[in-house]
Amino acid sequence: MILNAHSYYSLRYGTYSLEKLVNKAKRLGVEAIALTDINNVTGMPDFVRGCVKAGIKPVAGMEFRSGNNVDFVAVAKNNEGFREINGYRSAMVFKGSDFETPFPIEGRKDMVNVNIIYPFEKYAGQKLSCNEWVGVRPWQVSKLCRIDKKYLSKMVILQPVVFDDASHYLLHKNLRAIDNNTLLSKLTPGMVASPYDYFVPPDELMRIFEDYPQLVLNTRKILSESNIDFEFGKNKNKATYTGSRNGDKQLLEKLAYEGLLYRYGKNNRNALLRLKRELEIINNLGFAAYFLITHDIITFAASQGYHHVGRGSGANSIVAYCLKITDVDPMELNLYFERFLNPKRTSPPDFDIDFSWKVRDKVQEYIFKKFGYEHVALLGTTVTFKGKSVYRELGKVYGLPKQEIDMLVENPQKEINRNAINKRIHSFAVMMKGFPSQRSIHAGGVLISELPLTYYTSLDMPPKGFPTVQWDMYVAEDLGFEKLDILSQRGIGHIKDAVDLVRKNKGIDIDIHDVGSFKNDVKVKKQLRNADTNGCFYIESPAMRGLLKKLKCDDYLTLVAASSIIRPGVAKSGMMREFIYRFHNPGKFKYIHPVMKEQLEETYGVMVYQEDVLKVCHHFAGLDLADADVLRRAMSGKYRSRKEFDRIVNKFMSNCKAKGYPEKVTKEVWRQIESFAGYSFSKAHSASYAVESFQSLFLKAYFPLEFQVAVINNFGGFYHTWVYFNELVRKGGVLHLPSVNHSEYLTSIIGNDVYMGFVHINKLEKQLAERIVEERTENGKYVSLYDFVERVKPAKEQLTVLTRTGALRFTGKTKATLLWEALASIPAIANADRSGIIPGLNGYEESGSMLPGFEHEPLEDGYDEIEFLGFPVSISAFDMLKTSFRGDVKARNLNENTGRTVKMVGRLVTVKYVKTVKNEMMNFGTFVDSEGEFFDTVHFPGSLKKWPFTGEGIYLMLGKIVEEFGYASLEVEKMAKLELKPDPRA
Repeated sequence: MILNAHSYYSLRYGTYSLEKLVNKAKRLGVEAIALTDINNVTGMPDFVRGCVKAGIKPVAGMEFRSGNNVDFVAVAKNNEGFREINGYRSAMVFKGSDFETPFPIEGRKDMVNVNIIYPFEKYAGQKLSCNEWVGVRPWQVSKLCRIDKKYLSKMVILQPVVFDDASHYLLHKNLRAIDNNTLLSKLTPGMVASPYDYFVPPDELMRIFEDYPQLVLNTRKILSESNIDFEFGKNKNKATYTGSRNGDKQLLEKLAYEGLLYRYGKNNRNALLRLKRELEIINNLGFAAYFLITHDIITFAASQGYHHVGRGSGANSIVAYCLKITDVDPMELNLYFERFLNPKRTSPPDFDIDFSWKVRDKVQEYIFKKFGYEHVALLGTTVTFKGKSVYRELGKVYGLPKQEIDMLVENPQKEINRNAINKRIHSFAVMMKGFPSQRSIHAGGVLISELPLTYYTSLDMPPKGFPTVQWDMYVAEDLGFEKLDILSQRGIGHIKDAVDLVRKNKGIDIDIHDVGSFKNDVKVKKQLRNADTNGCFYIESPAMRGLLKKLKCDDYLTLVAASSIIRPGVAKSGMMREFIYRFHNPGKFKYIHPVMKEQLEETYGVMVYQEDVLKVCHHFAGLDLADADVLRRAMSGKYRSRKEFDRIVNKFMSNCKAKGYPEKVTKEVWRQIESFAGYSFSKAHSASYAVESFQSLFLKAYFPLEFQVAVINNFGGFYHTWVYFNELVRKGGVLHLPSVNHSEYLTSIIGNDVYMGFVHINKLEKQLAERIVEERTENGKYVSLYDFVERVKPAKEQLTVLTRTGALRFTGKTKATLLWEALASIPAIANADRSGIIPGLNGYEESGSMLPGFEHEPLEDGYDEIEFLGFPVSISAFDMLKTSFRGDVKARNLNENTGRTVKMVGRLVTVKYVKTVKNEMMNFGTFVDSEGEFFDTVHFPGSLKKWPFTGEGIYLMLGKIVEEFGYASLEVEKMAKLELKPDPRA
C-alpha cells in the first residue's frame, strides 16, 4: 500500500537506510512497496535486492520535485517504465535543469509504462489520462466528501514514508536545514515533510480509507501490476564489438596473432600455446568484446599520439600484451591468467588504462562518441556525511559562532558536554554518520552498456560534462557491469612530453614502448641501483629511494617486488625489512611453515602481492579459490559485504585449527594477511608500475634535461617545484630566469639552456604571459623596455613583477633603473601622438640614461626570486646564509663516515610524520646539501621534542650517521634553522 517511500538517498531529506526501510516494511507486514526517492534512483538496485530477499515485492519509481514542491510521483509498471522515468529525468538534466522550476508536461506523455500520481492539493478537476492519478494522503480523507464521486476512480492512497519516529523527524529537520543552508529555527513548513510522513501500517491505512474502497483497489492495482527485475549478475556490458560473437572471435584472434609476432617473434611455442588457451577461455565466456573495445580505445589513443599504461589485473593476460593494451610480459613474470580470468568467473575482466592528465578527457569523449551517449556513462560514487564535517554542518544550522564550531570540529568529544546544544549536535551527528550527502564521480570508471543505461539508472551531468550513473562500482558489479578504468596521471604526461622534447631538441625519435631493451640497458640499471630517481614515476619518494638502495635494486623483477612491498601494509607489518634481509641472505632464514616455502619461495616466504594472499588462503588455510578471492578483494577495498568477509575469516581460523597448526603460527600468518588490508597490489599491477618506472629511468639516464623539463611542466610528482629545478641544474642544465625574449608560458629547453616558464611567476596574469609569447612570435624579439611596453601594454603592477623577476634583463639595465624608467614609460606611451613619437622618451633613450647609478647586489635578486618564484635561482639558497659553514660531510660521503657523529647542513625538502607504537611523533626528513645532493634524516621523539622542525629553510644538524643494508642516513640529535643574511631591499 506504499507508493511513495523515501530512503536516505533522497538527499538531506529521507532518514531511512535501504536496509532499515525494507526491515520496517517486513515487520509491518507490507507486501509491496514503491521506492520513490527525490529526483534520483541511486538506491534502486540495492532496494530491489533487499526486498526480494525479505519476501517483499519491490516497485520502482521516482518523486519529481522542483525546489521544495512535489510535481508528481512516477511509478514504473515494468523495466520499460523504469527506463522512461530515467529518460525523462535525464533529458531535463541534459537541458540544464537545476530542479528549481517545475518539470515540463512535454515528455510525460511518452511515459506509457508509468503510473503518474499528482498531489491531491494540485488537482483541480482536470481530465486525466489512463495512467494518471491523484494521490490522497490519510490526513486529506476528510476533504473527499466534497469531491464529486466520479473523480474517486482516478484517486489512490499516497502515504509518503520519510522517517520512522519523532526523533527521526527531528533528524529530518536538521537535514532540511543543511540542505536549505538556513538556521533550524528559520525552516518554513514548505521546506520540511509533514509530521505525518511516517510508516503507517497497512491495516491502519485500510481503516483510514475504509469509506473509500475505490482508492484501496486503485492502489493495490498499481502495485500488483508493477514489476521490476534487474537480472543481477547477468553480464550487461556491450555484448559484441563487431555485431556478432563469431565476428568478435575472428577479429580478436587475428589481432592477437599479429601481436604475438610483434611481441615474441616467430618461434616462441610457449607463448603460442598460452595465447591459444587464453583466447579459448575469453571466447567461451563471451568477453571478446571487452578486449576489442579496450583495444579500440588504445588504437585511437595511439593514432592521436597519446601515451598510455595498461595496468591492474589485466596485465596477467598475454592477449592484452599482444594487443598492446599492456606492456607487461606475463611470461616473463610467470603471471597466471586465471588470476585475471578463469572458467569459473562470471564477471568480465578488469582493465585500468592510464593516460596523461592532459588528454584523458579527450579519450573519454572518443568513447562516448564511438559507442553512443545512450550506452556510455561515467561511474558515480556517493559522498557521505562523516568525520568532523558533520559537526561543522550541524553547527551552522544551530547558529553557533565560527569559533565555537571550530572548537567542536577540532575536538567533538571534549566539547559535547559543554552545553545542551553541543549534546544535541553530537546526537544528530551520530545518527547522520554514513548518510549520503551528495553524488559525485568515480576517479575513472566508465561503463559501456549493451542496452541504454537508462534501463538501470537516471543520469547526472556533472560539471565535467559527461553523463554519469547515479550508483557506485559495487552496485555496478552487482548489476553485471564491469567498469573500464580510464584514469589520468602526471607520470604519463611527463613521459610523453619528454619524448616530444627529445625529438624537438635532439632530433631523436624514441620508441618508449621498447621496454625490453630498457630493462637490460647498463646505464638504466646503474641509474636504478644508485636510486637516482628524482622525477621518475613511483620510485622518487624518499622511502622508495631508500628501499632501492637497501635492495641494491638494478633489475626489473626486483623493482616489481619493490613496487609492492613499499606499500604501507607490508611496511607496517615489519615484513618489508624481513624481505630485504631474506633477499640478501636467502640461506639464513626459516620459513614459518612448509606451505610458505612451497608457495612463496619467489618472495622468500613474504606475502608481497595480492596473489600471495590467494595462495596462502588456499594452500595453507584450505579455503576454496572463490572464498580466497573474496578475502583478497575485501582487502583491496573492492568488496563491501562485511558479513561475508567475517564468515571467511572464521572459516580461515577454523580450517587452520582443524589442520592442527599451532595457534602462534596461525595468528602470525593471519597478521601478515591482515596487514595487506587496503594496500596490497596484484603482481600485474606492480609490474605495470615498474614498466612505467623503467620508461622514466631510460629518459632520465639518456636525456636528463629534457626529462626534467617535462617533469616540471607536468606539475606533479612527490616534491616541490624547486626540487626539480635543483635536479635540472645537478644534471648539467643551465637554468635561466624567465625572459620576455626567450621564455614560453611553460618551461622550455634549447640545447642545454633551460628557460623558466612564465607560469612560475607569482602574480603574473596568464593572459599577459600568453600575450608576451604571441607578440614575440608574430613580430620578433623585444629590443628595449619601451618597445616591450608599447607592443604588450602591461599594467604598471605587471611590469614591476616582470622587472623584479629579471624577465627584462635583455636590456642590460639594472632592476632599479628599469623600475625607474617603467614609472615613466606607461603614461608616456599612452600620450604618444599618431606618429608614434613618445614625448621626452625617444630622445632620452637615444641619448642614454642620465639617471644616477643604482647600487645592486646579488642578494637582492635572491630575495626577489623567493618573493616572485618561490625560491632563489640566480644564487644558491646556501649563499644567502649568514654562515659559510656547509657541514663536516656531504651527502656523497655518508657511507664512508658510518658511525661518526657529525654536523651536516641541508635545505629541507620534505618531512614525513609517523606515530610510534607508544603514540609519540617521530619524523623522517629529506634534505639537499650545498652540492644539490639528497640525504635523509631520522628524528626520534626525544630529539624532536627539543629540536622540532620550524618550517622550510636550511638547517644545521648534529647527529650520528647510521647505515642499514648499505643505506646511510643521519640520526639527528640536535638541529636548528640557520639564519639568512638580512634582506637588503628592506
